[in-house]
Amino acid sequence: MRSFAVLLRKEATALFSSPIAYVLMTVFLLIMGYSFTLTLFLSHQPSMVHIFFQMFVLFMLTAPLITMRLFAEERKLKTLEVLLTAPVSEVAIVLAKFLAAMSLIVVMLVLSGAYAAALAWFGDPDFGPIYSGYFGLLLFGAALVGTGLLASALTANQVIAALISLSVFLLLWIIDNFGWLLPSPADTLVVNLSLSVHFRPFAVGSIYLSDVGFFLSVTLLTLLLTVRALARR
Repeated sequence: MRSFAVLLRKEATALFSSPIAYVLMTVFLLIMGYSFTLTLFLSHQPSMVHIFFQMFVLFMLTAPLITMRLFAEERKLKTLEVLLTAPVSEVAIVLAKFLAAMSLIVVMLVLSGAYAAALAWFGDPDFGPIYSGYFGLLLFGAALVGTGLLASALTANQVIAALISLSVFLLLWIIDNFGWLLPSPADTLVVNLSLSVHFRPFAVGSIYLSDVGFFLSVTLLTLLLTVRALARR
């Protein structure tokens, strides 16, 4: 447990000492703040549904930048072999990197809570959809980070790792648009792989076990595959 805590602290320190983390947080908050302010004054409705869908898109664009270096840089700098020979398991290594990356996602979500606070200050919003929206974004972020970790573990090139994970995210974002063209039961299977289909209920205030299970399954599967990829090294 102590070695895992040391490893987690090392990964979190490395992530938050990088300017990329602060650039991503700044850009994220500026874009979301502008969108929130503009939409609030145009619609005059105390709702964050539009913000959640925009966060959904921004997370897909920023998650590859967060995860691309986690394993690819270690492999490029020849430090991954040293890490794998340390008295910690591959599972501990993957979990430490996963939790460190998730900590940045959590910080971004916490900071964006200022928008919900503004709604509560100026109006009387329904907090049910706000709670479910943030819960959905947390699950969605975990699935993205897990996928990004797997991409980073498969290559020594950070750019390639980012492009792989971004391509997967975009494909799973729009796949439901093509799934309806397939014959049954393939159409249902393909549509159920869509990230947007499973996130949409959270944004509008509904939580279904099937959607929670989907994001948890993606997260656990990608982490397991990442562990397997490290074990083969």
